[in-house]
Amino acid sequence: MSNEKEQVFQSIFEQMAQYGHEQVIFNYDKTTGLKAIIAIHDTTLGPALGGCRMWPYENEQAALTDALRLSRGMTYKCAVAGVTHGGGKTVIIGDPKTDKSDELFQALGTFVETLKGRYYTGTDVGTVGMDFVSATKQSKYLVGLPEEYGGSGNSAIITAFGALQAIKATAKEAFGRDYLAGLTIAVQGLGKVGSDLVGRLHAEGVKLIVTDVNEDSVRRVKSEYPDIEVVAPEEIFGVECDIFSPNALGACINDETIPQFKCRAICGAANNVLAQPRHGDVLHEKGILYAPDYVGNAGGLIQVADELQGYNKERAFKNASLIYDIMLQIFEIAKKDNIPTYKAADLMIDRRIETIGRLSRKFRGK
Repeated sequence: MSNEKEQVFQSIFEQMAQYGHEQVIFNYDKTTGLKAIIAIHDTTLGPALGGCRMWPYENEQAALTDALRLSRGMTYKCAVAGVTHGGGKTVIIGDPKTDKSDELFQALGTFVETLKGRYYTGTDVGTVGMDFVSATKQSKYLVGLPEEYGGSGNSAIITAFGALQAIKATAKEAFGRDYLAGLTIAVQGLGKVGSDLVGRLHAEGVKLIVTDVNEDSVRRVKSEYPDIEVVAPEEIFGVECDIFSPNALGACINDETIPQFKCRAICGAANNVLAQPRHGDVLHEKGILYAPDYVGNAGGLIQVADELQGYNKERAFKNASLIYDIMLQIFEIAKKDNIPTYKAADLMIDRRIETIGRLSRKFRGK
């Protein structure tokens, strides 16, 4: 093996060690062109659960990094949501607008099936329920299917509902009240979740400033809510608002955007919004209240986990409503220990995983 190849090989294991991963599987199917990575982070709480993202990544390293970060986030999301699953994630390298086919998702299904229930997957950015109807032809370990195919349907609705609960808890902490009327909220991202969240915030009497890189999404939301203000994507970070709500792709809180923020708090439904953990420290130092992302966007996970025990919509939404209380608990830990909120959330979840892991070992006689 050449030194160059050996360095790459070692770097993958170094990244796994950094994030605490159990397993990473690279999947390639010559016939369909499928290039996918499945990352399983931690199965202490149960089989891994996490969506499948399809994106035209710049290179394999970018795809691997996304899979590692997202799967770790799923472990924490599962733990905070109280579901008996660990974290996993699939990323497919490809353009969801041009590279999808029934055969490609069947190929994905064959790879998921080889894990024999160690990992369940479903929709995420760039994928929809019908993609996994194709995958079910080869595997039974799929979730988030359309209702007419026996699934729980669109998870964006409950994700937006959960994000609203998180925003109300954030307002309670930041402004001493959890009713949102009269507040100004800047919403970045008007996709499946963001557009639904805009409707919920509008019904609460919020003044909305919105943006999206997709002009069609902006026109659709503007036509439905003519009184909202629209700004260019690069301007959203610097608008005057009470709460900034990220609902697009991750890493939007970084060295470039933080100096622009003119808000008291940040809370949304996007994943991995801190480009690096240190950015959570910077927000803490600047007095900007940050609602940990994997708590605020846990609604969709709650729905698909409920699907595995026979979906009950009322139960799923009841569990998603608890995001409000969980977020307040995190804020309380952060105040008590005088630490950034992202550290408080991780601390609470690490303790929960350790406790449940200890109980599981006792039950198994280990």
